[in-house]
Amino acid sequence: MTMPVFEEYEPAGDCVCLGCAQRRRTLARGRAITLRDGGHPAARGARRALVLATAAGVVLGGGGSAALAAAKPAPGPGPVALDDRDGKNDRDGRDGRDAPGSPQGGRAPLHGRPAPGPRPPSSPAGRPGAPPAVKAVDRATIINRAKLWLDAKVPYSMSEYWSDGYRQDCSGYVSMAWNLGTNEWTGSLDTFATKITKEELLPGDMLLFHNPADPNNGSHVVIFGGWVDETRTHYVAYEQTRPTTRKQATPYGYWKNSDKYLPYRYNGVTSGILPEEPVPGAPPAGTAVFPGAAKFGPGADNEYVSELGKMLVGRGGLRFYPKGPSTKWSDADQQATQAFQQAQGWTGADADGIPGEHTWRLLVQRQGKDIPPTGRTTPPGRPGPAGAPAYPGPGVFRPGQSHPAVTALGRQLAKKGFGKYYTSGPGPRWSEADRRNVEAFQRAQGWRGASANGYPGPETWRRLFA
Repeated sequence: MTMPVFEEYEPAGDCVCLGCAQRRRTLARGRAITLRDGGHPAARGARRALVLATAAGVVLGGGGSAALAAAKPAPGPGPVALDDRDGKNDRDGRDGRDAPGSPQGGRAPLHGRPAPGPRPPSSPAGRPGAPPAVKAVDRATIINRAKLWLDAKVPYSMSEYWSDGYRQDCSGYVSMAWNLGTNEWTGSLDTFATKITKEELLPGDMLLFHNPADPNNGSHVVIFGGWVDETRTHYVAYEQTRPTTRKQATPYGYWKNSDKYLPYRYNGVTSGILPEEPVPGAPPAGTAVFPGAAKFGPGADNEYVSELGKMLVGRGGLRFYPKGPSTKWSDADQQATQAFQQAQGWTGADADGIPGEHTWRLLVQRQGKDIPPTGRTTPPGRPGPAGAPAYPGPGVFRPGQSHPAVTALGRQLAKKGFGKYYTSGPGPRWSEADRRNVEAFQRAQGWRGASANGYPGPETWRRLFA
């Protein structure tokens, strides 16, 4: 007689949450082990009959609950993954349908919803042999969905589910933002996406670190929200992390294991450009294109000058406009523009106070760094606040230039403990030793890149003489 093969079952009417599903599978495995253990064939057949009867009783209305309870297998806590953000444990998807034997398991249904349908056949390596079906979604929708959790301050959890059915961890968050309809994990999200390059990244893409050799160690994923500035060293990351969903500037690719975070694009994305959100001080659509340098400078009187002033006010330049922006070019426009340019770390002709195409683009797209709260508000050469010498302008700090301010700078650097590169002096002639000492001081402020190039701007000067 052919004996029926015992298979794991999950009653259709039972809860599909993580804990209940795992408990049912554990009980089923315990019964299967009993069948495999030794004993007379008749005894094994009797055990099979008992297990099948128990299963039938549960399906028909719970008649086998007492038999199930008698086994009393300990479900155990299940495997956990080290979270790259803080080294704490991260349980990231425990369903196990797609990746049996994987420490983290696989995908899971939305909490309280029917289980997802069958996936494509797996390859020998355990990965799906064909990409799963995807839903069409545009980039604006992805970011707006990500903001839903951000606004709600959804608490991070490796086992809880939000009201929309998605698991409250990093991969559940990306599954929600992409509207996948299932809770994926770091080992399956890339099957819904295509690997791209850093240069191709656009808002709504993801940066994924999955450690296939040891999925428990470090796996994490974030939504890419756009570059912070033109240097492309930092980006806005939307991520689910402790204590709640957050959005913040993040070094590329991440705080740790940065070289292991790979960029991917969701296969269902339908648009390549995310419309910019309206921001205070942003110019109307008709002025988005740079009108040319001839529209600015002494004697200029047009709407572009006024729009420039409004954008600069929105970027921290209010103190330069006591009477508000005007269509007529003034010293206030040049000083505010220069302050914005210097805030980007530019010097010399790149910070002359006349907006060029690059300056205009950063203002229009609201990129780059804002004007610092304090800085040079008096013309060069006039006394500064609290008796400190006034910032003399960037042209003083160039090779071959001599100026008393260079001597004052060097003495203040040595006084603050940043004079180790001086073998003599300091003196009035700008030297490489001056530049290296200034760079060390700037790095001590936490600045990097163009903000720590060794050439003092107004903010470096202010902090040095504070």
